[in-house]
Amino acid sequence: MPFGFGFAWCEDGRHRHLSSAERQIEGEGLGDPSTVKKESVAPLPGLPPGFELELPGRGKTFYREKKGPDGAPTLLLLHGWTATADLNWFTCFDALSENFNVIALDLRGHGRGIRTKSNFKLEDCADDVAALADQLGIATFIPVGYSMGGTIAQLVWQRHEARVRGIVLCSTASHFVESREEKLSFFGLTGLAALSRLTTAQARTWLTDQIYLQRKSNGLSPWAIQQIASHDWRHILEAGSAIGSFDSREWLPTLEAPASVVITTEDGVVAPDRQTELYRLVDDVEVFEVHGGHNAVFAKKDIFVPTLVEACISVFVRSTR
Repeated sequence: MPFGFGFAWCEDGRHRHLSSAERQIEGEGLGDPSTVKKESVAPLPGLPPGFELELPGRGKTFYREKKGPDGAPTLLLLHGWTATADLNWFTCFDALSENFNVIALDLRGHGRGIRTKSNFKLEDCADDVAALADQLGIATFIPVGYSMGGTIAQLVWQRHEARVRGIVLCSTASHFVESREEKLSFFGLTGLAALSRLTTAQARTWLTDQIYLQRKSNGLSPWAIQQIASHDWRHILEAGSAIGSFDSREWLPTLEAPASVVITTEDGVVAPDRQTELYRLVDDVEVFEVHGGHNAVFAKKDIFVPTLVEACISVFVRSTR
């Protein structure tokens, strides 16, 4: 698989497995955040409250929200492929909320994100982001995308430009496929995604269980395993195929909004030269570097998180000029 996030949360006591009671959701309502379905117990340590919300005509999604100072701008955090909002951003909520309201959602097919019989499309994810903002009464926001989330952030910018104050792109690119090897890898994902539509629900459940057990044997914490096991793996495969088809090089230079690009300079998943090419396509951009790999958001959190905060502040300041 060419774009797995590369998680390595081990059983170090930081996280614990969610009991069945902890996963129960109570309450009713949508639109008003005070009446949205909310987790019945406190979230895992370090994670802000989580909510379920029905997006009209789209489906039910899950998001976390960490309030910032009164009147602060809003960041919408978009996670990477095979991740969830929690897995991708658990190191970042507290630091970002010192200056911003922070919202992070599970994207389609990932974690507790929208489930649909339709094919996975990055464009649908971008529209989900705008729909979530609508339901929460957020007029403008700054999308912050990591890896696959960066492609969706770019599409949010393209499709809902009036809503976007600026954009922060981390460990991502304007395109991902050029070489023959890359094309073959993504072609394989396309075939697996198509095959998954022909399998029975029982077979898909078996596949999820096998992935769950494999992750467990690799030493992941029960919490991380639970997050991964909650994916819709048909959508995950289709998402990988969609990443392979993504290419914003023609339209990205036409968009007007301040941007920050955070480059992970030792990245073995999204090559640093492609991350560099991305920022060269954007007019109003500031570049930040983190000397780490694709998992720097947690593996190098002491460096990555303050850099991300700086990148977000840079975008906001330039958006007010």
